[in-house]
Amino acid sequence: MKKATAIQFAVLCGVPFVMVLGNSMLIPVFPQMKEAMNLTQFQVGLIITFFSLPAGILIPFAGFLSDRFGRKIIIVPALFLYGFGGLVSGFAALLLRNPFPVLLAGRVLQGLGAGGTYQLAMALTGDIFQSEERTKALGLLEASNGLGKVVSPILGALVAMIIWYAPFFLYSIVTYPIALGVWLLVKQPKHEKAKESFKEYWQKLCEVFRTKGKVLLASYFSGMVVLFTLFGIMSWVSDILESDHQIFGLTKGFVLAIPVTAMALTSYLSGMWLSKQPQWSKAAIIAGTVGATAVLLITPLFTNIYPFMLMLLQLGVCIGAVLPPVNAIITGATKADKRGIVTSLYGTVRFFGVAIGPPLFGLLVQHGRWTMFISAAGVTALAAIIAGLLITTPQKQE
Repeated sequence: MKKATAIQFAVLCGVPFVMVLGNSMLIPVFPQMKEAMNLTQFQVGLIITFFSLPAGILIPFAGFLSDRFGRKIIIVPALFLYGFGGLVSGFAALLLRNPFPVLLAGRVLQGLGAGGTYQLAMALTGDIFQSEERTKALGLLEASNGLGKVVSPILGALVAMIIWYAPFFLYSIVTYPIALGVWLLVKQPKHEKAKESFKEYWQKLCEVFRTKGKVLLASYFSGMVVLFTLFGIMSWVSDILESDHQIFGLTKGFVLAIPVTAMALTSYLSGMWLSKQPQWSKAAIIAGTVGATAVLLITPLFTNIYPFMLMLLQLGVCIGAVLPPVNAIITGATKADKRGIVTSLYGTVRFFGVAIGPPLFGLLVQHGRWTMFISAAGVTALAAIIAGLLITTPQKQE
């Protein structure tokens, strides 16, 4: 990789890294937010929801607009909006007596900025690099996303030691240099812009679901369910680490990083193995969702922190086993001209899973931890059944 190209790529790797911080960095700070703003567990979960729902809704439109007008012209303003939303939330907490409504408005702005930004960075990487270099570059881009998942709870806990709303200001501090770097340093290759109208885009989407609807919907559901479970459980765990186990600050950040690290590492290894053995993709999804169901049913038996965290590590492994085969089945279900549509929609449902997890788990835990875990196990078991009935491993597409 030439030096100039390496600099461009290093800047692009910053995009998925900061996008992961959008939710994961705040989870360790939930108890402080809850206390400072006098919130319920459900309300504190809305801080995730008000980010993830707008992001999910915007993803398909961001991909469509980038094809018509170019990647950078969408990515750079989106990154600035993402950072600005963090400032709105941060200053609301700093200046207002009742900051929660304005803080949520800032999270909506952040979500609108985040929608599709990672996917557009992947598309721009694909535009810049060719052949084998493209494969390696996309792999490294995914690795930076994984690094963000691991670092974010630790970083959030560390920054919140200053004051609970400090992470909101960190978004702009980290994001604005990356936005400027993308605009000034990344050279967007010239390519023919899409002339497809939104009506044609919608017709193509309907055609995809007429022919591949069952496989795609079942795969979408599996991916959504495991992320719904992960973020729902993590938001609750962040609370009980302090209230039940007196684990605070940076130590808490490292503890919360355990299941996320297990998920990221398993995703990497699972993806490597399935790239050579794609026929096992369906089995991997079923095994992961069945395993997650078993872990969720067993976990409430443990109150001691060590076996409890071991169970969460196992949950991270199960979730990490599901995501790569879901990615493979979704991208392999259609030909190249329709692949962008189905992957964009998958990004949407993933965000929806993340959005509904924390507030719903916050409501369920009011009826007891057994109710919460059994309900979550029921959803993952349903995902396993649907995957077994409807998912087929697709033939290789061009």
